[in-house]
Amino acid sequence: MKPQVVLSLEQALTLTYATLRFVHLGWRVIRVEQTPVSGRKSKGDPNRYIGRQVAGEDRHSYFVAPNLGKEAIAIDLKQAEGQALLKHLIKELQVDVFCTNTLPARHKQLGIDYETLCKQKEDLVWCCISAMGLAYPDVPGYDPVMQALCGYMDITGHADGPPLQCGPPLVDLKAGDEAFIQIILALMERNETGKGKQIDISMAQVAVSWLHTFLPMLDMGSPPSELKRSGNEHRQFIPVNAYQTKDGFIYMAIGSDAQWSRFVKQPLFAPLDEERFTTNEGRRKDKTELHKSIEAITQQHPSDKIAKVLAEAGIPHSPITPIENVPNLPFVSSNALRTTTPDGRAVRLPPPAVETDYLRQIKGTLPFAPAYGEHTDTILKEVGLSPPEIASLRERGIVA
Repeated sequence: MKPQVVLSLEQALTLTYATLRFVHLGWRVIRVEQTPVSGRKSKGDPNRYIGRQVAGEDRHSYFVAPNLGKEAIAIDLKQAEGQALLKHLIKELQVDVFCTNTLPARHKQLGIDYETLCKQKEDLVWCCISAMGLAYPDVPGYDPVMQALCGYMDITGHADGPPLQCGPPLVDLKAGDEAFIQIILALMERNETGKGKQIDISMAQVAVSWLHTFLPMLDMGSPPSELKRSGNEHRQFIPVNAYQTKDGFIYMAIGSDAQWSRFVKQPLFAPLDEERFTTNEGRRKDKTELHKSIEAITQQHPSDKIAKVLAEAGIPHSPITPIENVPNLPFVSSNALRTTTPDGRAVRLPPPAVETDYLRQIKGTLPFAPAYGEHTDTILKEVGLSPPEIASLRERGIVA
């Protein structure tokens, strides 16, 4: 597929992550932000001001990674002239995709609803990410709230502890991935039909769509207690858990009776070779005792010795890698993307989920995240506005 043009009224994480995936394909992504609000110190996307200050006042650390390689323009869509300018951009830039994660109740007010924008370009692919979809236009939502609503917090944490949110913002990222996939599919359909499409992404629905190993089991004999918080252990496969060693922790996962058989054939774990443990159901029945018995062994030896034994048995295992050491893992460092701050500091980035031709061409180095309104003048000149016209729009607060 040839590179497309994406215009995205975006903020926070879920949509900025989705459009970053288009940057990885070499597509042009222009992020639209609101013009300054009277009485408010910060301008544009609130995420610009989260984390450590990196470049100027409007590029803090939390904002940088999801916004690499993008252009930035600021338009006041509360004014009719700003809405007309947005339509002009869609027409003149031949925009293929328009995205937004603005509260759906505000779409018509801002002139960004599908019905309005598709009149400017009939084959426009339009995508919205919101808390609960267009059917619930007034419902706001952030990732941890969706985790709470959709049961994630009820199944995360230790059995005797409070509900916890997951470490990474899984719902934000899942919704972003879904937007990316659905937009790609819509563009493929457009190649066949010549028609655009409206895509409605509900963060809540995509979150619940991942609960395949929970919800159906309620109707197949599993009591709710069997699906609740269970700390580091797997609810069904036994033993899968983190075990203390002499110098830390090691995580191991035995996912079949064949793996168990190999495990207990190792002299170190031979004392666990009992008939009652030969099947997963048997191990599950006495899992508390089994976990304690395994840890009684692992506590007596350093992690590297336990890892060697598990490797010999072909058992999946890993140390608990501190987050600061993840960039140094060989498979990460060899595929990591990079950027450079305006003052010359190198920044390591996560590798892409899958390497793309474009990322290979640019050798994995992406331009730094844009400053607020950094490309406003350049883009407006591109669509035919003269310097006096642009100056007039600025003076009247239509652009920034």
